[in-house]
Amino acid sequence: MTPTVFFLGFLFLSNFHLTHVQSDEQGFISIDLFQKGIDFGKDLIIKKGVSSLTPLELPQIEKAVKIKLIGTVHLTLSDINLYKVDVSSSTVQPGENGLVLIVSGAKASLSMNWGYKYGTLIVISDKGTASVQVESMDISLTLNGKNQEGNLNLSLTDCGCKVNNISIKLDGGASWLYQIFVEAFEKKIRSAIEVAITKQIQNIITDLNPLLQTIPKEIRVDKISSINVTFVNDPVLDGSSIGVAINGLLSAINRTTGFDHRIQNIQSLSSCGRRPAKMGGISIHQNVLNSASAVYFNAGVMHLVLDKLPEQYLLNTAEWKYIIPQLYKKYPNADMILNISISSPPILSVSHQSIDATIYADITVGILDAGERVPVACISSLSTISCYPDISRDNITGSIKLNDFNMFLNWSNIGVLHMDLLQPFTETLLRTVAVPYLNLIFYWGLPLPTFKGYTLSNAKFSYVGSSVLICTNVHQVKKRKYYPVADQ
Repeated sequence: MTPTVFFLGFLFLSNFHLTHVQSDEQGFISIDLFQKGIDFGKDLIIKKGVSSLTPLELPQIEKAVKIKLIGTVHLTLSDINLYKVDVSSSTVQPGENGLVLIVSGAKASLSMNWGYKYGTLIVISDKGTASVQVESMDISLTLNGKNQEGNLNLSLTDCGCKVNNISIKLDGGASWLYQIFVEAFEKKIRSAIEVAITKQIQNIITDLNPLLQTIPKEIRVDKISSINVTFVNDPVLDGSSIGVAINGLLSAINRTTGFDHRIQNIQSLSSCGRRPAKMGGISIHQNVLNSASAVYFNAGVMHLVLDKLPEQYLLNTAEWKYIIPQLYKKYPNADMILNISISSPPILSVSHQSIDATIYADITVGILDAGERVPVACISSLSTISCYPDISRDNITGSIKLNDFNMFLNWSNIGVLHMDLLQPFTETLLRTVAVPYLNLIFYWGLPLPTFKGYTLSNAKFSYVGSSVLICTNVHQVKKRKYYPVADQ
């Protein structure tokens, strides 16, 4: 995929909007691109577009002119090459008919060969080189996008190029020849440039659509899950933003998700475009989070074996002899192992200031007895936590807070456990050891995924209805050692 082909699709492919979903299938992830983001994308498109326009070869131009005392002179311009385009002013605006991009006052440089001949019995000819400077050129195009069976189809509904002022310089030849060439070829050169640039833009869009159809409807997240990126509606352009909705649910690799909830209250991202304006806004419905929860639970990865801790003394029966005396009596100063397994998919919901999770877990307490792991009791727990995600230094960071914790005995091989003593002691350990330790990890965070070298920056989280709203800018990422998931 050429750079220009990619970036002409950039404005549509990276903007998902939920406020106008009219498909039978629901969209659970949305991104709106606002004027600041549209301008950012426009600058990328122009930068990459110029590189695809140059070099551009124009067809040969010929003309015969009659000159007094000489007769008919056959003039030729060949090897015409547009090798440079400079753009200093441009605008882009979403409208009812599509995305309108206008370039004004662009400059361009061309090189070519000239030649002439005249005479019948005695043929006189000459040749040389010439250069043309386009002092002012305007280009406009209107792009429209449609949802075609879950993929995006782009169409160029309008495209035009107008060359306003040019200057021609001939190297070699007689002085009288210059004026003849200018009069003979100025209009033809203008027309040739206009036709060639318009045709090249049309070719880019024609080449882009087959590539858009090859975009998979599922993108692999890791070895366990993939995300459904099927488009569920046409792109929406309302004069100040542009967007489209995707399904967004996660499923196991090569399997269709069984998660089938519907959105009742779709959230608007318009607040992200207010001052201080952001480039865009991302809305993630809680159903996306719950689909991920179900996938990873069913994959059997939601378990943890604790046999080492920073405070290793906590995993010794001596530390628990006053809470579970029969454990210490039967296994004095023995090392302990905690096998923690999530017993059902965590239930995630979006509240007015956080992402809340309800987690059911089974904790099997084991003892190392003569090198052998011996299970002695199983305790079930119900925890509710609040998560506060953030983005910092190109990393996704955050913190968690334990809201409530309850536990009850499943079974025991060491007699009855006093849960009224065990629960507060365990909860204290969670609040003073486990949660701070996890928050330290979350403080450093994980690298954000990148897309073609770009990622989110200066993002702000908010919570509306059942969705997490992320108002964000985008910036280019320097090379780093982390593996960029979205660049697969």
